[in-house]
Amino acid sequence: MSGPHAPVLLAEVIEALSPKPGDVVIDATFGAGGYTRAILATGAEVIGLDRDPSVRPHADAVANDFPGKFQLVRTPFSGLSEAFAGTGKPRLDGAVFDIGVSSMQLDQGERGFSFMRDGPLDMRMSSEGESAADIVNGWDHGPLAHILKQYGDERQSGRIATAILRRRASQPFTRTLDLAEVVEKALGGRRGAPTHPATRTFQALRIAVNDELGELTAGLEAAEATLSPGGRLAVVTFHSLEDRIVKAFLTERSGNSPGGSRHAPALIETRKPSFTLQFKGAREAGEAELAANPRARSARLRAAVRTEAPAWKAAA
Repeated sequence: MSGPHAPVLLAEVIEALSPKPGDVVIDATFGAGGYTRAILATGAEVIGLDRDPSVRPHADAVANDFPGKFQLVRTPFSGLSEAFAGTGKPRLDGAVFDIGVSSMQLDQGERGFSFMRDGPLDMRMSSEGESAADIVNGWDHGPLAHILKQYGDERQSGRIATAILRRRASQPFTRTLDLAEVVEKALGGRRGAPTHPATRTFQALRIAVNDELGELTAGLEAAEATLSPGGRLAVVTFHSLEDRIVKAFLTERSGNSPGGSRHAPALIETRKPSFTLQFKGAREAGEAELAANPRARSARLRAAVRTEAPAWKAAA
C-alpha cells in the first residue's frame, strides 16, 4: 500500500468488515485513504469521513481511481449518522475507525503535533477551535495538570504544569520544540529514556484539543445507531485510554458486562444486545507487520456485528 500513511492491521480490518460488491462502508477516519482503497478494491462503496481539511488531495485521488464508488464528507466521526443520512443510501454494511493521530499529521511540522519537528503549537485536526497554544498559555495550573495526568498518564503532571506556568509568565508558548524543551527540563532531561520526556504531554494536549475521547464515544454510539442489522464495526486504537472505551462499549452492548450496570441494572436487563463480538479480546499486529511498520506496535483491533436490537442510546 503506497502513500504517506500505512494503515495498520489492514488484513485483519478487511477480514472483520468482510466487504463485498454492493456493500456500503463508512471509513470514519479517512486520513490518506489506506483502509478506503482496500475496501473499494473488494467492490464495495465507501463514504469517507474526516475533519482534517488537508486530506482533500488524497480523497480526490481515491475518487479519481474509483469513480462513482467514493465520497468524502468533512465531519468528525461523531457526525457519522448525519453524514450517512445525507448520502441517501438505504443501508450501512460496515464502519471502520482508526483512532488517534496519523503519521501523516505527525510528519507535517506545521500542524504542531510533533515534539520532534518545529512548528506552531497547534494540534487541531480540524484547524478550528482552541489550539494547544491556547491551552498551555491560558489554562490554570489545576486543569492543565489534570489533563496531563488523565490523558497522558503523566505522573509528573504537577511539575510540568508548574514549569509551563512559570515560563509563560515571561513569554507565551508558540512553538512545539519550545514546549518540548521546557517539559524535558522539568523532568530532568532524557537520562537515557527510550521515549522523549514530552511524549505524554503532547499526547494529552492533542487529546484535549480535539476532544478525542468524547468523539470516540459519540462515534461508537453513532455507528450503533446507523449500522444495519448484520453490519460490521471495526475499531483500531493505539493507546489504553481509547482501547478501554471501545472494550467497555462493546462488552456492554454485547451483553457481556459482568453484573450489568451498577447505575441502572433494571434498565440494562431490559435491553437486548445491539452487537455480537466477532472475537474475544483484541487482535494485534503480527511479527511481519511490526517489522515493516513500528507504528503498529501499540495497535489493537476490536470488532463486532450489529444485531437487530434497537440502539441503546435511542432507548435511553
